Amino acid sequence: MNAVGLSLVIFAAKLMVAFGQQCIADPNLDAEFGDYDLEGSCCQEAICLLGCPEQVDAPNKGFGIAVVVAIGVFVIVGFLTVFLIKGKNENYFVAGRSLPLWVIVATLASQAIDSNAILGNADLSYKYHFFDGAVLPIGLGLSLILNAVFFAHKINVDKALTLPDVFAKRYGKLVELLVSLCTITSFLCLLAGNLVGMGAILSYLLDISKANAIWISAALVLVYTIAGGLFSVAYTDCLQALVGWLGCMTLAFYMIRNSEDSAPPPSIGYPDYIYPDQETCDMYDGVPCSNNATLCCYNIDQNCPNGIGSADCVIDNGAYPIGDLPMFSNQLLDEHALYPFPNAILWNWSTVFILAFGNLAALDFQARCMASKTPRIAVIGCLLAGCLTFLVGIPFAYLGAITRTYYGPDTARAEFAADTCSVALGLPTCALWLPDPQAFIKLLTHEAPAFLGGWCLIGIVAASMSTSDGAILAMGTVFTHNIIRNVDAYFSCCFNMGGKKLITNDNLLNIARLVSIPVTAIAATVAAYYESSHSAGATGYLLIVAFDVMLASVVVPLFGCFYTKKPSPLAALLSLLAGVAVRVILEYSLPKDGFLLAPFKGDEFLDYGPAANSKVPPFWDFPAEDAWDPADGACDQVRFADWTGLDSLAAPLVSLVVFVIIQFLERNGPLFKFSDDGIMVGYLKEGQGDDDDAKVLEDDLALKEEAAPVSTAPISDQGKVDENNFPDEDEMSVSA
Repeated sequence: MNAVGLSLVIFAAKLMVAFGQQCIADPNLDAEFGDYDLEGSCCQEAICLLGCPEQVDAPNKGFGIAVVVAIGVFVIVGFLTVFLIKGKNENYFVAGRSLPLWVIVATLASQAIDSNAILGNADLSYKYHFFDGAVLPIGLGLSLILNAVFFAHKINVDKALTLPDVFAKRYGKLVELLVSLCTITSFLCLLAGNLVGMGAILSYLLDISKANAIWISAALVLVYTIAGGLFSVAYTDCLQALVGWLGCMTLAFYMIRNSEDSAPPPSIGYPDYIYPDQETCDMYDGVPCSNNATLCCYNIDQNCPNGIGSADCVIDNGAYPIGDLPMFSNQLLDEHALYPFPNAILWNWSTVFILAFGNLAALDFQARCMASKTPRIAVIGCLLAGCLTFLVGIPFAYLGAITRTYYGPDTARAEFAADTCSVALGLPTCALWLPDPQAFIKLLTHEAPAFLGGWCLIGIVAASMSTSDGAILAMGTVFTHNIIRNVDAYFSCCFNMGGKKLITNDNLLNIARLVSIPVTAIAATVAAYYESSHSAGATGYLLIVAFDVMLASVVVPLFGCFYTKKPSPLAALLSLLAGVAVRVILEYSLPKDGFLLAPFKGDEFLDYGPAANSKVPPFWDFPAEDAWDPADGACDQVRFADWTGLDSLAAPLVSLVVFVIIQFLERNGPLFKFSDDGIMVGYLKEGQGDDDDAKVLEDDLALKEEAAPVSTAPISDQGKVDENNFPDEDEMSVSA
């Protein structure tokens, strides 16, 4: 049964209950449980004798008011920065290359610390365990540190307007176009993931549909982003960082320090529950069992003297026989670390790699490096922002275990799929726990101190807005500057227009603003209709998809830009196409069931099966003939078989091999001769070189027959043209 199949089973079960039908799909097995009445009851109570899930009250309206007011302040501050643009393109796109260190640190960290690193992180660590969520901020933080090591200085010195400009300078217009398309596709997913996170909070607090909440979120962020460009993004990021980071860190450390339990303790159980060991027995003053006096059972006289349902009755669901932990230190080293639950160790390591290296080609990260006042500021900013990402993001993974103490499988709010079994858990029925998708938000509104909970909610919304605005700006800029602006190069027959260009410096700014509207609408549409049953969840999974795209396509040629003596346009083109082809082929050829769990040995790596029989679990104090033997084969389970992650690792490896081979073959000259003014020849973008640089290039081209091909490595001492008067056709070709 794959993830989609399981979702359909659960949905069908709910429909059957809603129409008064059976709880177990097999009618013969359902009949073994006798006649039961679901009016005022539920399947987990009728089949498994577990209480129906307790409902949680709606949140206090004050939370919604506080979040709405905060959003309003962010929008106003962002909109006011429109006066800093002064009609200048460079001010809009890269903030005049004037941002100081404190702004760079704040805006870089704000791009990394988004709703994925906070809300997605907490949700995943709640549903699964610590490192399932922590890999998100770990990967994002590592990417900033790697960027400081490999690219920040070089990107700043290159004086590019966008990341595809860096490729255009070395590889030409065709590679520039492909890189632009890949980066826009990536950032559509990134923006959608953040809109899902912001929409989830607004939907819950304001009691509106998720789709409406997402569209409202998209419109609000879009308004101030297109008004002030990178100035609005940078300075709202600073405000959002101040409010958001403090709120999120304060809440996280308060809950870690003051929660009664940092993780669910060993289960106290219920009448007839058998404790797994003497230590747990002593903890709860267990008594000898009725059917086997050598075993220790729940003490009903002490813990539930007036019967189940009375105010003084203390019970749980027996979901954690030996208890849980905030973190299993060997989760990333041992696939069996979480027994009896499966461990997505392959996927978690793949996630770290995808985010750490895929993010190196992130448009928003590199735009901030371009906007840094000096190369040194870009480097230090990346290092400090990476450390801040660890500091703010990782503690939220600890909150997953705390959330399970309030909304986990051992609480009165837990919901189980009655028609499921598991050998590893020893459960013939009600084996599958159904996590509450709003559990972490409910923790903030119902369990945390109201002020801290509201502050953290504002922080998560701020984090979502700070990444969303950067994504909108990046996509609008790239689509306008690197795709539309080059249309005449690909379709000269249609766009020649008597020597006039489709986009000029006079209309570039306004067209970039207009283009931001449809790309935001596309991302909002994806977010609004992306109801994910995926194991990684909508928010976290869309983040990983975003940079999986970059890792497969763009990252290897990016290294080639700065770390090869003579970057080859052919090598870049073929490596990009090879990486994308391998990623697409493996996506549909590798075994995948949607659970992100590789087929390791062990009972915990068996998928949940349909209900096995009507017997009781073996840890109930019943006669032996009534207890289920998990070894009897009645639970029909299929081993998980999902190799997701291998495709993400294989694609950049193939891309690297192709790039290295072509570079080697072209060490003495290009394999193919391209036209000096064609789309496979590097050229200087506006602002990347002055007249002296152009003259040097012309001299090199004149001597190309007598000398080795000219290196397209970054030109040193690059000048800076007037920021509002870029030449339209000053694109000097460079030999491939």
